[in-house]
Amino acid sequence: MSLPEGDDWREGLDAVDARLVDEYQSGFPVVERPFEAVGADLGVSEAEAVDRVRALREAGVFRRFGAVLNPPVVGSSTLAALSVPDDRFDEVAAVVNGYRQVNHNYRRDHEWNMWFVVTASTRERRDAILADVEARTGCAVLNLPMLTDYYIDLEFPVFNADAFARESLESTDASATRISEDAAGDLSDLEARLLLEIQGGFPLSATPYRDVADAVGADVDDVLAAVERLRADGCIKRVGCVVNHVVTGFSNNCMVVWDVPDDRLDELGERVGELPYVTLCYHRPRRPEQGWPYDLFTMIHGREAEAVDAKIDELAADHLPFDHERLYSTGTLKQTGARYDDLVGAPVDGAGEAGEADDAAGAGGVDADD
Repeated sequence: MSLPEGDDWREGLDAVDARLVDEYQSGFPVVERPFEAVGADLGVSEAEAVDRVRALREAGVFRRFGAVLNPPVVGSSTLAALSVPDDRFDEVAAVVNGYRQVNHNYRRDHEWNMWFVVTASTRERRDAILADVEARTGCAVLNLPMLTDYYIDLEFPVFNADAFARESLESTDASATRISEDAAGDLSDLEARLLLEIQGGFPLSATPYRDVADAVGADVDDVLAAVERLRADGCIKRVGCVVNHVVTGFSNNCMVVWDVPDDRLDELGERVGELPYVTLCYHRPRRPEQGWPYDLFTMIHGREAEAVDAKIDELAADHLPFDHERLYSTGTLKQTGARYDDLVGAPVDGAGEAGEADDAAGAGGVDADD
């Protein structure tokens, strides 16, 4: 199956496909034969359930099937930005993208015009990479680690005509979760090997967990228990089919940064995080010495730029009446799942970091699920 050019991406998909797309972005069973349970729920055979997920992935509707990992819990993660002269932009982007610990990199319409995410095994390793970027590019790094997570979730229904994410929902659940810059996951040997094996997705077969167990030399029951444990600890956010929001029409997004009074951050962060059209909401530090006064970040996804702008106007008028800036994404430079190779001591220095962007056409945001 391939998507018809110029036509609605839903053309040729049926009600079973619609349920796979909207209902199985999370909640995939952690059992030896998960597609048997999914097929029973959908009214199709195990083999057909596998084939449908494979067809949706090949069509580009799904980017991959597997676990969505949580970088700030597994390792030490930060959002960083550079102010790059136009005539050096491609050169600097190549340097930044050469680090396998850089999993997202976007051009944004702002003085700070290159935004990327670095995830490493430790805070020291992360900061060493940032220092190396500065040394190799000659550009100062704006280092903005996440301090509080109010709401981060790019799981939302897409088999619809919604103009913006979750248009049909009334609210979502948000809470203030503190994030440590020194997170290291506290992983067992099996868990580290497991994360390395699944960071690019699960094998698409009737027995994905058994295939993973064979690959890491473990018993399948131990792998199932480890996945459940990692999910309970927050290292795995969800297990399911990762939707390509660009293909499904949600190609417009804007990262909005706000200057919110410190004593109102949690109150307003939780309130805004509960708005269904806010897909990401989190607290990062101000950097006044670098001309960065903003401490609350939000992201909104939509099918049309006008719909995104209208929701930002609503957010500013009704919830966040503070100075803010809108940083529109103007180019995807790199987007992959976060890489965790250095968890087990793989080399992590300089240009030796180079890796390929295996999922270049992602949601277009920063701190996206994948």
